[in-house]
Amino acid sequence: MMWNQVYNPFGNSVLSTLAAAIPVVILLAMIASNKVKVHIAAIIALVAANLVAIFIFTMPADMSIRASLLGVITGFFPIGWIVLNVIFLYRLTVEKGVFETLQNTIGGVTRDRRLQILLIAFSFGAFFEGASGFGTPVAVTAAILIGLGFSPLAASGLSLIANTAPVAYGALGTPIAGLSSVTGIDPFLLGAMVGRQLPIFSLIIPFWVVWAFAGYRGMKEVWPAILVTGVSFAVPQYLISNFINPWIVDIGASLISMACLIGFLRIWQPKVIWTSPALRTRDDSASQVPPVKTTKTTPTRAEVWASMTPWIIVCAVLLLWGTDWFKNAVNPWATLSYSVPGLNNLIMKVAPIAAQPTPEKAVFAFTWLSYTGSGMLIAAVISGLVMGYKPLEMLRVYGRTLKLCSYSLITISAMLAIGTLTRLSGIDATLGLAFAATGVLYPFFGTLLGWLGVALTGSDTASNVLFGNLQKITSEQLGLSPILMGAANSSGGVMGKMIDAQSIVVASTATNWYGHEGTILRFVFKHSIVLACLVGVLVMLQAYVFTWMIVTPP
Repeated sequence: MMWNQVYNPFGNSVLSTLAAAIPVVILLAMIASNKVKVHIAAIIALVAANLVAIFIFTMPADMSIRASLLGVITGFFPIGWIVLNVIFLYRLTVEKGVFETLQNTIGGVTRDRRLQILLIAFSFGAFFEGASGFGTPVAVTAAILIGLGFSPLAASGLSLIANTAPVAYGALGTPIAGLSSVTGIDPFLLGAMVGRQLPIFSLIIPFWVVWAFAGYRGMKEVWPAILVTGVSFAVPQYLISNFINPWIVDIGASLISMACLIGFLRIWQPKVIWTSPALRTRDDSASQVPPVKTTKTTPTRAEVWASMTPWIIVCAVLLLWGTDWFKNAVNPWATLSYSVPGLNNLIMKVAPIAAQPTPEKAVFAFTWLSYTGSGMLIAAVISGLVMGYKPLEMLRVYGRTLKLCSYSLITISAMLAIGTLTRLSGIDATLGLAFAATGVLYPFFGTLLGWLGVALTGSDTASNVLFGNLQKITSEQLGLSPILMGAANSSGGVMGKMIDAQSIVVASTATNWYGHEGTILRFVFKHSIVLACLVGVLVMLQAYVFTWMIVTPP
């Protein structure tokens, strides 16, 4: 039986919007309270989402349950699968003592923690965002920062804040491809427009993340290095997105940024070396800073290469795994597709979300080999063998990793179940329509719509697919550029990445600080709101003042 989504069940947009907000409000309130364990909060919010979908938005109960189960599975594959295998690799390097050498190597570049944040959280994280995305950069950089001796809150929160400007081009441009697929706009035009918005924030974010860690004075002391980091990322980001393609933006910009920063630090170091591992402001985790083993002997060149080898292997494997060539080569024979009965193509998106009735697909494609997490597992196994592990030893480490990540995996699956259910039931669309009804202020609120989409779904790609067509329809009705507003959905969305529940759980798991997600959320929330509003202001200026910045079709 076909079912059409309902976007205004009460016949009153305000009441319908308030009802649609119930699941996310419950989830965020429980997480922020720190009184409910996050996996319990996620399960309660999932139950609430089902009740709202069934009894308010009139979704048939069997569809609601099937959508939730589909979300549970897609929560583990690919997001949970990535987290599990990143932590597995990290534990392999720690237990062999290889990570200790890496710490000393990075310390050889700079012992200043502000500069380590720039190098690891911003530039190195941007590479992983470009190569694989989907939680990988936060998992990797947070794990490295905690290993370097940062406090859990600093490692978690700063990794989340830094992983913003590169997100729109993550996983070799997947968000841009998703946006193009639902809007019908050339992905090169969308990528170029995003490239006229985010480079400004690529300049701002390095200053912002160091200021969040060390305060204004601490930031001012290292401004030359921050400027080098930001400019060397922002300029390539603009040039590659506007004159080459949107697929390799993060890869190119991150490599150039890392090279420029490391080269600059060979000729410049701050007068005062910042060694404090905790946030300058209140840091509830300051007393839980992990002990860092240091050695007085300088690592040999062979030891340095041995410490870097696992991460070089990861970079090489994930770069291959992210290419269309690899996916096209393996997916035809390494994919198991399951069309969910009673759900697939039986839910219709209708106006104004879709120009004409459009069926929602509900197919779980188990691309078991091309998953980023599978690439990470293969890289971890290769690295383990290179480090001298025996297969049985690696199995034991994997078992300990699985036990460590168990609650996080439950949480991530429940979060994705909420996101899948709210998308298929039309709850997300109801929230989006509230933003679309803002008239002349739509460029600002349309940008925040992208922010909301990522905060709800945990993915810039999912937000673009969810709201991209709505952005196009609304902008055309208001006489605005659909290219501008499509790009704004993606650019605004990147600032919601730091507060989506999945990313926060990934960060807490990577730093072994599970159970403190509320503290992390409270720390990053204000940064997310302010930065999203700044993107909204920029889009408003582009829409009405700096119209020459808007990309136009040839």
